[in-house]
Amino acid sequence: MKALTRRVDSDFDVARCDFHFERGRMGLAGRRTIMSVPVEDAAAVLASFDVDDEVGLPGCGPVAFGALPFDPAVSGSVHVPAEVFGRAEDGTRWHTTIEIDTPAGDDRAPRRPAPSRFTVEPTRTPESWCDLVERATKLMTDDGLRKVVLAREVTVTADEPFEIEVVLDRLRAAYPGCRVFSVDGFVGASPELLVSRVGDIVRSHPMAGTAPRGGDPTSDARLAASLLASTKDRQEHQITIDMVHDTLLPWCSYLDYEAEPSIVPVANVQHLATLVEGRLSSPAPSVLELVRALHPTPAVCGSPLDAALAFIRAQEGFDRGRYAGAVGWVDSRGNGTWAVSVRCADIAGPVARVCAGNGIVPDSDPATELAETRAKLQAMLSALVRP
Repeated sequence: MKALTRRVDSDFDVARCDFHFERGRMGLAGRRTIMSVPVEDAAAVLASFDVDDEVGLPGCGPVAFGALPFDPAVSGSVHVPAEVFGRAEDGTRWHTTIEIDTPAGDDRAPRRPAPSRFTVEPTRTPESWCDLVERATKLMTDDGLRKVVLAREVTVTADEPFEIEVVLDRLRAAYPGCRVFSVDGFVGASPELLVSRVGDIVRSHPMAGTAPRGGDPTSDARLAASLLASTKDRQEHQITIDMVHDTLLPWCSYLDYEAEPSIVPVANVQHLATLVEGRLSSPAPSVLELVRALHPTPAVCGSPLDAALAFIRAQEGFDRGRYAGAVGWVDSRGNGTWAVSVRCADIAGPVARVCAGNGIVPDSDPATELAETRAKLQAMLSALVRP
């Protein structure tokens, strides 16, 4: 098959697209899946295309979108659309088409009535989840489990099917600094960059440690200062930074991270974040190879990885699916951007699964952790539940 990429001067209608991965007005959108392949085969499949690309930017030529599961033992898949629309930071816009013998008609479902009645039910009672947090803290030792991320699941059932594009529009408006995504019914607005590769430049922006926002600049600044001064949150954050740095280092000729974390505000919460950036050695690995090496980070699983993963599988009480996995895109040159799949929902008709998790360490307080998950859940619930 042949992929043709041409520069365009006009914007495209993202409402007509099935895949989205955007930040602000920059990113990619695709429509009409022509193939879905296991993620392990993605690089070879994309490399097999004959490419005619007059633009030459990351995201040009054939592109695959994916939302990979949390559990690293479960294989994920990526999807190659027949058309991809792109917009770069400098304003360059392009359109890629795959030459195939199928009609290019509009296969969107007709507009349905908007949902107006909702039920919201947790899979596990708040009391039971707090008991789980307490049990986890009692198991932690210096030479065993040191941190585990425990998630809560909430199911939202509406009287009509959810409209993906409506949910995306709400997320774009509420979270302009996040990466807004939609892949095969999986929708969200992630503040956290797992990894990106642009040529030989690699970046990651891990986040760990969260505080609420108070609703006004004075209280936000006070809460941010408290977060920066928190020994618990700083230790939890450093565990993730060290893992990301040590994982990427063997591929790099240069790699470093910021000396001090910064505060990233996201609507009703704020996070500790540290940028990790470096230059890849030649030949540079595909971004998918970096994704597989980094995922899952301590920010969504825990430390040590094997002990935390075993505890989650045995005790959390539900299958995370694509929540806390990785979502993004890859092109035929190995460039791409992948976010951590948080602030998200898995939507199937009138039912949406929403999850949120917290990093639990020995001195975690169950009631405080419960309140934090409620704040995180609200990010997606507010985009879904609109009477």
